[in-house]
Amino acid sequence: MDTIGFERHDHKACMHDGVAAAEAFCAEQGLQFTPARRRVLEILLEKHRALGAYEILDILREEGLGSQPPIAYRALDFLTSNGFAHKIERLNAFVACSHPSEGHSPAFLICRICGSVAEATAAPARGMLGKAAKEVGFRIERAVVEAEGVCPNCQEAA
Repeated sequence: MDTIGFERHDHKACMHDGVAAAEAFCAEQGLQFTPARRRVLEILLEKHRALGAYEILDILREEGLGSQPPIAYRALDFLTSNGFAHKIERLNAFVACSHPSEGHSPAFLICRICGSVAEATAAPARGMLGKAAKEVGFRIERAVVEAEGVCPNCQEAA
């Protein structure tokens, strides 16, 4: 399991790589990577935690990029549908994808203290959930795996 989110890393490179991956994908697919979509992705990459649509909208409003909820929601819909962001169902919030160029089933580790989110790759169809589904003849098409706990940084601080 490759987990990204709690370890120290080159944050500038992380942000640059995330935006570059989105730019390249959009150019290849003929999609528009609008300034609002770019900025929402940058915000998610900058914060490294789950953000609600209204938190993102507040930042966009402060920067003069729009104050209407559809701006944030349309950008988030574009980013999630193209694999550059994920929705954290439990928090009704969004995070930037840590593996944007790979098809994967993410699992999220959510720190209940600081709110940081680490993304791990998971294969729920191959684990116990997959076994249970197979036993009843169910085919898993999408699974959301979210675990809440305390990250290493908050454990050290305690």
